[in-house]
Amino acid sequence: MAGTSARSEEFEVVYLELFPRAAALAYRLLGNRTAAEDVAAEALARAYARWPKVSKLPYRDGWILRVATNLAIDAARKRIPVTEPQEPLDATEAAVVRMALIGALRTLPRRQRQAVALRYLSGLRENEVAETLGISAGTASVHVRRGLDTLRGRLGKDFREDVFVGEPNQA
Repeated sequence: MAGTSARSEEFEVVYLELFPRAAALAYRLLGNRTAAEDVAAEALARAYARWPKVSKLPYRDGWILRVATNLAIDAARKRIPVTEPQEPLDATEAAVVRMALIGALRTLPRRQRQAVALRYLSGLRENEVAETLGISAGTASVHVRRGLDTLRGRLGKDFREDVFVGEPNQA
């Protein structure tokens, strides 16, 4: 599988170069760091899925950044305006919501559960999640995003990022 390894190594270089640019671009459109990182991860996951063709494009970087732009625009369109900000929870309410989130976390597929737990409960950055799980950074990003999307879908209005999702370690 030398071809697959070379493909992965080539993509890893592109990923490390373009993820920050794609995330910054998406952030300018969305104003939300987590959503911007999700968009960048999805754009790069789509590029990886088509890597044999995308890698040969003379405008490869532009193609990936355009996909990120389109995804960010789609995400901005899907946003539901919040009419009332959520009130901060007291300690008891926060504990109940956190227990519901952890219960829902247990229902995720194994890799998504591991990725989300490492990223948000342990505070690891996505490259650290990838290293811990022995997967690429792009794959780790996709598992985190899909896991959070599933949690949001299952919990609906009860999904409180302020209780579950903290900022990953910056060190």
